[in-house]
Amino acid sequence: MKKINGNYQKLPGAYLFSEIAQRVKAFKVDCPEADIISLGIGDVTQPLAPAVVEALHKAADEMAASATFRGYGPERGYDFLREAIVENDFRARGIEIESDEVFVSDGAKSDIGNFQELLSGDVRIAVTDPVYPVYIDANTMAGREIVTLPCKPENAFVPELPAEQVDVVYLCYPNNPTGTTLTREQLKVWVDYALSHDVLIFYDAAYEAYIQSGDVPHSIYEIEGSKECAVEFHSYSKTAGFTGIRCGYTVVPKALRAPLNSMWNRRQSTKFNGTSYLSQCAAGAIYTPEGKKQIKATIAYYMENARLMRETLTGMGFTVYGGVDAPYLWVQTPCGMTSWELFDRILRAAHVVCTPGAGFGDAGEGYVRLTAFGNREKTEEALRRIAKSVK
Repeated sequence: MKKINGNYQKLPGAYLFSEIAQRVKAFKVDCPEADIISLGIGDVTQPLAPAVVEALHKAADEMAASATFRGYGPERGYDFLREAIVENDFRARGIEIESDEVFVSDGAKSDIGNFQELLSGDVRIAVTDPVYPVYIDANTMAGREIVTLPCKPENAFVPELPAEQVDVVYLCYPNNPTGTTLTREQLKVWVDYALSHDVLIFYDAAYEAYIQSGDVPHSIYEIEGSKECAVEFHSYSKTAGFTGIRCGYTVVPKALRAPLNSMWNRRQSTKFNGTSYLSQCAAGAIYTPEGKKQIKATIAYYMENARLMRETLTGMGFTVYGGVDAPYLWVQTPCGMTSWELFDRILRAAHVVCTPGAGFGDAGEGYVRLTAFGNREKTEEALRRIAKSVK
């Protein structure tokens, strides 16, 4: 038998959300009549914006006619979408990004997991703890050493600069899973550190559209010097409900101290055939006046869920973080319960699914993550059930 990549043996037995799905499936076997409400996995529930649906229909009609049919598209993405991204997501905020620095993809998760391929095997990676599992798993598969930066109430969930030499830092803000953010001043500390220590920042901005506070940056490129040290990942999954459409983009500045723009283009042209024309047309529609208005309304809907959840859970006596500039709430477990104990308690007593914080790292133990992506009625019902189950 050929040798396999032994680094895969270092991974947990199952991806976090696969483990949750298996536990929920087993519970349904025991209690088939249970009406389960999920506040766990970060999937959206509201339908696509009308402008997006209209664009999808139009694109499908184009694919049905010989004169407008399209096959393989450009690996970086169609010009119409990349130019819309540059104009609306960056120039509108005073950030100068060129269209050939934007790479359209099928979502941020793929790019975040794949971008590490451009790095040598001996680079040291730093991640916050708790952390989105893909950052760790992708680098574990590559056999890299990983340094964790604990984020707890004691440091206001703001990671401290690494005490040892690292080569790459993953930052996600607004943060998944804690729902917390960095101010411009706090993010500038990281950019200054990266520039002075020759460190590369992978900045996950998947939830930037949910930011409500004026002092929280939507992009790391709002910080001077960041284009020399940071790659930024974006997703339409939660911004526009594209979890089933699949589209996002990555910004790879040409000013980076390593030639990552040309390297990523080479990698994508070899291993990626481009995001579908239909998905890119759908993404382009969110930048129209109608699309912007509709997307903003959907985000407001989810953030109202977050407000309701935060206030209700706090009223029950829970300690709650996040839910202000992000659709995630980070809830401390009561009475010394572990994350999985509270998961099982809420599942069995309230028929509500949450995400155990322990699945996001050692510092996540003692917390669960709840999402605000449910519909209003089910969110309210879930809160009523939780209130009963913890009395």
